[in-house]
Amino acid sequence: METVMRNLELPSGQLIPVLGMGTWQMGESARNRQNEIDALRHGLDLGLSLIDTAEMYAEGGAEEVISQVIASRRASVFLVSKVYPHNASKQGAIAACERSLKRLKTDYLDLYLLHWRGSIPLAETLEAFQTLQQAGKIRSYGVSNFDVEDIEEASQLKGGKEIVTNQVLYNLARRGIEWNLLPWCRERSIPIMAYSPIEQGRLLNNQTLNAVAQQRQVTAAQVALAWLLHQENVIVIPKSSRIDHIEQNYAAMDLKLSAEELNALDAAFPPPTKPVPLETL
Repeated sequence: METVMRNLELPSGQLIPVLGMGTWQMGESARNRQNEIDALRHGLDLGLSLIDTAEMYAEGGAEEVISQVIASRRASVFLVSKVYPHNASKQGAIAACERSLKRLKTDYLDLYLLHWRGSIPLAETLEAFQTLQQAGKIRSYGVSNFDVEDIEEASQLKGGKEIVTNQVLYNLARRGIEWNLLPWCRERSIPIMAYSPIEQGRLLNNQTLNAVAQQRQVTAAQVALAWLLHQENVIVIPKSSRIDHIEQNYAAMDLKLSAEELNALDAAFPPPTKPVPLETL
């Protein structure tokens, strides 16, 4: 059976793949660079066309790695980057975006996010994002690590209705967003982008997760990804610099968990029963 990439529609009308590739910690070591390039290229070859990065990752080093991967195939890539909060002033965000574009060797981003909320007024950041969008430097914009109060506040500001996503920590062990943030975003058709979907490997020792994986003859990581891919209006961006892991991540799209398996995972990782402050890594 051939895996077919599913897409979600952003409020801007753009289609975004539900599964992509994260690049946190890439670009930090010259020794690993070729492995990172090879893994990302292999992912693109498979059909994982969404690549997520940030100016923070290796202080631009991850963006430089990506530039080598997308050089001849930019049009087929959905490229996301993020601006540091301290760079998110009107002029600062525009300058930061220009630097990211230069490192990525491209003239536009498909999506540009505020990495987390800082001291610069959101109205200023949104103004910068709108300027970048009008100039064709970014197609859409959004936020990251915003709790429901933050995104609600941002949505009331000029340009706030154009926020198309919120990238947050979400996995089996971190389900707090299911209480209010995820429903709030779903009501407005704003997809959540889930980062650290396997909790940087810490999830993989869980007994229930491993029992489901063993039964299905897949890896625990694939079950954790399949669980997230089962959630409505969620995009998943696991990071991997290994070709075998990239292939396993891609195959997770075909793994459909049964009601019994989902119930077992709910018992092992209970959903929230009250509001939980947004968790971050």
